[in-house]
Amino acid sequence: MKLKPSGSLKIDTFSMRIGDIDGIDLDRLHAHSLSVGWPHRAEDWQFLRECGHGFVALDDIGRVLGSAMWFPHGADFATVGMVITSPRLQTLGAGQWLMKRVFDKVAGRNLRLNATRAARRLYLSLDFQPERTVYQCQGVVHAIGSAGMGKAHGEVRQLRAEHLQAIIPLDAAGFGVRREALVQKLLDQSVGYGLFDDGRLKAFALCRPFGRGHVIGPVVAQRDADAIAVVRPHVADHSGGFLRVDTHMESGEFAAFLSHSGMPVFDTVLTMSMGKRLADYSVGGATAPMTYALASQTLG
Repeated sequence: MKLKPSGSLKIDTFSMRIGDIDGIDLDRLHAHSLSVGWPHRAEDWQFLRECGHGFVALDDIGRVLGSAMWFPHGADFATVGMVITSPRLQTLGAGQWLMKRVFDKVAGRNLRLNATRAARRLYLSLDFQPERTVYQCQGVVHAIGSAGMGKAHGEVRQLRAEHLQAIIPLDAAGFGVRREALVQKLLDQSVGYGLFDDGRLKAFALCRPFGRGHVIGPVVAQRDADAIAVVRPHVADHSGGFLRVDTHMESGEFAAFLSHSGMPVFDTVLTMSMGKRLADYSVGGATAPMTYALASQTLG
């Protein structure tokens, strides 16, 4: 798609100008996401800025009216996120204006994002294709027993820095793209648990501070029982606290475990792609690792 971005956009009686997200005070970004009810703290914004790049739309007195970020992994893939504009500004073209700026920076890459209901029409108009529903599961959690659930084979241990080189290819197999720098940053910010079988890492789950409490993700495993095995310690660690998991799993033991632990489905978003489809990245096979939980809706 050939889209030529412009440097300004007239909205009603005022104009917006573009700015680099790195030059914006975190308090202003925090207020921006709060204005649309998103849970991101200033610290979450800073983490995202360290992981990727972005633009903001500013009015004549420097107020943040919109934002859009992208997170490249290699030369031919990126995720897009934190695309925030008010509904009124979206109807006036602000969201499309910001996305054109992003397209200018990610030209030639395959793209993936997770669209809220409010933004789906925008992304469809830009030729993104629907893929899979993401279930935002969250709540105050409590530990539950394992009766009636499948048993994982192996030993669950806390992950350390030396496990990074085993985590990266497992994440790549589940996500479809190798993303070393992001996994390194996530591990630095997280507590992680891994399932080891004869010394080989076969599943993992990372958990870090986010929003109202903590988010568990990514979670990569070959089957539900293994995914539950590496998520269960995080639930125990945060019993009585707020946890969130973003998953494509609508049903099955993993989805039931989340609900029974105190994380029912709160909302949904839609994974969408431009260029290669999700199926193009699938490893395939009954024993292939799968992403049971996203790193976040923004990061995928």
